[in-house]
Amino acid sequence: MAENAISAEDFIKFSEFFYRKTGISFEESKRYFVDKRLMERIAATSSTNFKAYFSMLRFQASGAETQILTNLMTVNETYFFREAYQFDCLVNSMLEEVVQYKQPGETIRIWSIPSSSGEEPYSIVIYLLEHWAKLNQYDVEILASDIDTAILETARRGIFTSRSVQNVSQELLKKYFRKLPGGNWQISDDIRDSVDFSRVNLIEAGDTRRFSRIDVIFCRNLLIYFDDISRQAAAKTFYQAMSPGAFICLGHSESMSRMSSLFSVRKFKDAIVYQKPLRGQA
Repeated sequence: MAENAISAEDFIKFSEFFYRKTGISFEESKRYFVDKRLMERIAATSSTNFKAYFSMLRFQASGAETQILTNLMTVNETYFFREAYQFDCLVNSMLEEVVQYKQPGETIRIWSIPSSSGEEPYSIVIYLLEHWAKLNQYDVEILASDIDTAILETARRGIFTSRSVQNVSQELLKKYFRKLPGGNWQISDDIRDSVDFSRVNLIEAGDTRRFSRIDVIFCRNLLIYFDDISRQAAAKTFYQAMSPGAFICLGHSESMSRMSSLFSVRKFKDAIVYQKPLRGQA
């Protein structure tokens, strides 16, 4: 098949379709990335050309090909303790405020989205175990979600390369991981079992409806792939899922203040985060 089999018009059609499905917007600068993956799937499905493939993609009842393509189009680049200052803020400041409105034994819910291959939610668990003295006083639920079903299976297995664990000390590696033949590391069964992984498309109301009473959200480096409309919709979804006084952490290059007026800016010692106002607060 010719390298130019996907035309500029085809790219626009696909980009509009993918945006409606996922909220992710592809600029012209992403043409090579998008075209390469489309060509792979056109060949894999034995479609004669883009038109035939796109027709199948749009009308396939199961949506299986859309999911396969979504898995290919999403970027999963992460490692343990990435932007660790936010985990410091979690245990030093955010949770200390959250528990002011909890009774001992009550549930604290922390949501990692996108969870990618699991480094972020597992990092949260380790941070809580190592640095939060009140952990045993509360029932903490760690929820982890991603739109990519393949990466969720990777996350559930909990096997990581040496690059993924490059920021994990030898002490913590010994305590929470086991070395596998070939040089990879697998996180302990106890930590794997403590995280609830699920597939979630943030812009699909049916996917997010079950999330409620969330106390802390980590949504880092996802909304940079959304346009303004999708970002505002995502912010509203998070707001509705959060308890009054709950916090949300974004990536270092993201700002909730530029997306939504629903949240207040909180400047803690370790990090700047965003908070859903308590009841009665503006």
